Amino acid sequence: MRKVLCVEPVIFIYMFASSLTSPLVQQFIYRRLWEEEYNSTFVSDSNASYCEQNKSSPTYIKQKEVQEKASVFNMQLDLTGAVPSLIVAFVIVANGDRQGRKRSLVLPSVGALIADICLTVISYFSLSLSILFAVAFITGLFGSAATFLGGGFAFIADVCHDEKQKTTRIAVVDLIFGVVSGLAGLSSGYFLRGIGFTWTFVTASLLHVINIIYIIFLLEDTVGVSEFQHRAPVSCKELLRETFSGVYMLFKTAPYKKRILITVLLFTFMTYLFTMVGGSSLFTLYELDEPLCWNEVYIGYGAAAFTSVSLTSFLGVYLFSKCLKDIYIVFIGIFSYIGGMVMAAFAKTTLLMFLVRVPSLLCFMPIPVLRSMLSKVVLAGEQGAVFACIACLEVVTGTISLSVFNIIYAATVAWFSGFSFLLSAGLCLIPLAVLCWLLCTSWNGEDLALLVPEEVSSIESADS
Repeated sequence: MRKVLCVEPVIFIYMFASSLTSPLVQQFIYRRLWEEEYNSTFVSDSNASYCEQNKSSPTYIKQKEVQEKASVFNMQLDLTGAVPSLIVAFVIVANGDRQGRKRSLVLPSVGALIADICLTVISYFSLSLSILFAVAFITGLFGSAATFLGGGFAFIADVCHDEKQKTTRIAVVDLIFGVVSGLAGLSSGYFLRGIGFTWTFVTASLLHVINIIYIIFLLEDTVGVSEFQHRAPVSCKELLRETFSGVYMLFKTAPYKKRILITVLLFTFMTYLFTMVGGSSLFTLYELDEPLCWNEVYIGYGAAAFTSVSLTSFLGVYLFSKCLKDIYIVFIGIFSYIGGMVMAAFAKTTLLMFLVRVPSLLCFMPIPVLRSMLSKVVLAGEQGAVFACIACLEVVTGTISLSVFNIIYAATVAWFSGFSFLLSAGLCLIPLAVLCWLLCTSWNGEDLALLVPEEVSSIESADS
């Protein structure tokens, strides 16, 4: 059977299945906690979920308690799966330079399949929510979305030989990520209303099965079988040395200027990801609370609105890359995110909450552009190492961000539920300051942010 080098269908299916279940898990937890608090069935009609808006009512106080409990529960759940997924992401993606990219795609898909099967059982038999912690830990052992995306982006970097097209190609993958997430979010409300939690989780499980079959039998690896794979089995100590050597040598042997550039770009990526993941993750809880009181369909509409944000961000990258340098594109994206978060903090009507996406139309641009900038700086044999660093940063940063923002939201929801959005916007000043320093700092008249592989090679030769 002839194999193909097209990884986009894999990303499409994985992200659709994951994005289909992600908002449902939050709503599932929220509803179960609601039922435990009120000792009654969760109420939802065609317009909105039940919300008490009289602040003097005891029901209103209990409602806020459910918000706090759901926020803390989600934070604890994220932390449970973070540590194992961090280790797996680093080991698997870093080893991809020698052992291939496919295992970075297969393992997270298998983990997601196990998670959806467990969610099906928990939902069908109304089992305790505490089982979700075991599910999160087991899923983390198979890697997370960071492992999957790390392998996927390294796969793209291997296939794309023209450096000038790398930014656009990586942006295409992020476009797929955003569009599919929006479509899945839009579908999730109708799935939930039409077939309920259990069968929606079954549907996601079937999608992951299809994905696993495609990866194993149809997808060709970009990395050939090397001598490393034919060697006799090595000890765990030697295997760990092999695993970390690529990342270690990336910084050890690189000249000073290259190390500074990689470190600064990784820090910028991490700080912006921290603010964006933390702020946007609270949208579902914020929309469930008063005065919006959205139901599952409206939440799906809200998630789908990010489809337009992903599309416009991709178009922004595509068009701006023709006339602007990468660093200026990152600036524009960060300011776009700040505008959306400030508006979200004061959105108290359904129309205004949907309009939050307007100033945020370009907020996804910094992520693919920073990935591309990092990929351009390193050599072909270092792609796995740099994307392993990115994958680990995504796990660590995403987990810390979700934990911090959920705790802050739980502490501030009673007096100002939009505070977390304002905080997220304010924290964007950190990556902005770093980028300003990077833009103003140069060696030998060359702006570090504008280095391309040919320039890096010449600098390395000069330094050595």
